[in-house]
Amino acid sequence: MSITYNFACVCYGDKYSVEYVQKLYNMVKRNTTLPVNFVVFTDHVKMHKMVEGDIDIRKFPETDLQGWWNKLQLFHPDVDLPGDTLYTDLDVVITDNIDCFFTYESSMDFVGMNDFNPVSGVWNSSIMKFKQVNLHGRIWHKFMTDRPNWLRRFPGDQNLISDFLLNTPGCVSFPDSWTQSYKWYDRKGNRYSKQDMTYEHNGESLVTVFHGQPNPHESEQEWVKKAWI
Repeated sequence: MSITYNFACVCYGDKYSVEYVQKLYNMVKRNTTLPVNFVVFTDHVKMHKMVEGDIDIRKFPETDLQGWWNKLQLFHPDVDLPGDTLYTDLDVVITDNIDCFFTYESSMDFVGMNDFNPVSGVWNSSIMKFKQVNLHGRIWHKFMTDRPNWLRRFPGDQNLISDFLLNTPGCVSFPDSWTQSYKWYDRKGNRYSKQDMTYEHNGESLVTVFHGQPNPHESEQEWVKKAWI
């Protein structure tokens, strides 16, 4: 029996234009050989008129979460994502085949990406893979039992997800070499300076994460322009 994998992203408010959804879809299609169902969760009511391709557009099950907290809706019990789901933020640039992300540690409930800041002690939720049906209770229901407290306690979704899942059974991390930051030179605490804006591709990573500024459409690097189309 063939396996279909899910690729999910979220698009909320006006932080990123619908162009980012289209570019991400294009990159996923170019860089996968597996059967992949591309799903976007959004509050944009007219997105279906603004994108092209086989994109599964769904509304958020809840409407009162703000900003990056909407990522937690991926674990909502009303969300139907059978099997393995790979999630990335909209502001990533895929430069090579990513089949390995879908198939890595297939028995695990959750695979996270180690943060680029070595002292943060959290997973960076820009990229994560999960078995959604196995995490309703471990993430969504736990979050909802004391939601105001969690929102006060944690600065963002990745801090909450890491607190709930890091170092627990069924949860591991992706190999660091598969990803790179557009800002951190490595995961040893070395950042590009504001004077050194070269941001070269390291020649090894498959996905580059643009967290913060600049965004992919603002980059003047040829390798970014070549991939982000």
